Amino acid sequence: MSDTSTQPRGRIGRIVAASLIGTTIEWYDFFLYGSAAALVFNTLFFPSADPLVGTLIAFITYAIGFAARPLGGIVFGHFGDKIGRKKLLVLSLLMMGGATFAMGLLPTYESIGVWAPILLTLLRLVQGFALGGEWGGAVLIVSEHGGDKHRGFWASWPQAGAPGGNLLATGVLSLLAAVQSDAAFQSWGWRIPFLLSGLLVMIGLWIRVSVSESPVFLEAQAKAEAAAAAGVKEEAPVVEVFKRSWREVLSAIGTRFGENISYYILTSFLLVYVTVHLELPKSTALNAVLIGSAVHFVTIPLWGALSDRLGRRPVTLIGSAGMAVWAFVFFGLVDSKSFVVITLAVTAGLLLHGAMYGPQAAFISEMFDTKVRYSGASMGSQLASILAGALAPIIAVELLKDYGSSTPISVYLCAAAVVTTITVAVTRETLGRDLARDERDEHTTAAPTAPATAVGDRA
Repeated sequence: MSDTSTQPRGRIGRIVAASLIGTTIEWYDFFLYGSAAALVFNTLFFPSADPLVGTLIAFITYAIGFAARPLGGIVFGHFGDKIGRKKLLVLSLLMMGGATFAMGLLPTYESIGVWAPILLTLLRLVQGFALGGEWGGAVLIVSEHGGDKHRGFWASWPQAGAPGGNLLATGVLSLLAAVQSDAAFQSWGWRIPFLLSGLLVMIGLWIRVSVSESPVFLEAQAKAEAAAAAGVKEEAPVVEVFKRSWREVLSAIGTRFGENISYYILTSFLLVYVTVHLELPKSTALNAVLIGSAVHFVTIPLWGALSDRLGRRPVTLIGSAGMAVWAFVFFGLVDSKSFVVITLAVTAGLLLHGAMYGPQAAFISEMFDTKVRYSGASMGSQLASILAGALAPIIAVELLKDYGSSTPISVYLCAAAVVTTITVAVTRETLGRDLARDERDEHTTAAPTAPATAVGDRA
């Protein structure tokens, strides 16, 4: 069994730093589009007489990026399980950063007409494809280096890259909104955050290329090569995942469902709700998300560490059950139009989201055997992104447009949280699993050893 005691602290620190910086940059790129879709793309690339219609079309292209993520998960997962995690992480960072930088150079609808949204959509597809491969690799290389006792804590740091990226994207947009007039921001200022991605990618690559490959993967690769030399033919990882681990894929989808929907409603959709429905300045929503993301960033590793003590399931259930209730409190607080109250509503919601998100990297990693782990984790998480995150802003905007009220959106958010609660309640606890041991190959279905407080084979 691996353990953090066998890993030098400096080494695991470098692995965590490389994953965190890489995921922060990639999520910065991804969330930057979401914020821009809510604030400027609706008029610059998808002009419409009705602001909500233009925003809805912009969010549809936002969703297209999610549609490409499972394909990225399949391709990156296949090669990540075959040739290693590190090479694919470098490639995903280059693709994501290049697409985002190119967005900053695009002419608008006024300049080239319909080609503007077409080119923007194509670049969004590249973003989604790259991010589909990023998440699985980033959390796995940390999980497989981090040992069994503290895996929840170490693996939660790449998860913190999501609020880190959102914090960075929202912070840059907030700064520009503060120092520029609306006309200047609409004209050229919005391009600055996209062009900044080029510099961030260079920094991320410099750090990411210095990390070592996962020892758990190298051990599995050696076994696979020995089996191949002996004439044993193995199926493609993605085929093997759906033949042997389809239940785990479904568990990963359900685990991410409420988490994914809640995050995009609390962040991306909030920008629309506050600026269009409540008619407040965009700085109100941006700054509320900025403060909430800062708290979110700090607390995600704390939730991950707590899952090392209590188990992945109990901590996740705190977040999902809490979110089911908070769904009805959240919009009531936002409707107060008070910046302080809106900020508290967002921050509390992101705290509950963190309870689902912090343990998730270790939880999903521990569901799969090494030789299909990249494929299985990527497929489960990215299929959830289509069913959940991609549609969440679109459904929320459509509900707001049709009903003019937040109540249907609260019901939608609550239902998503209930799906995750039920899924996690019936999923086997994974705390304490040795990632180097392939349970199916050993013909055993015994649950991993775990502290008494974390045990729960089936709810």
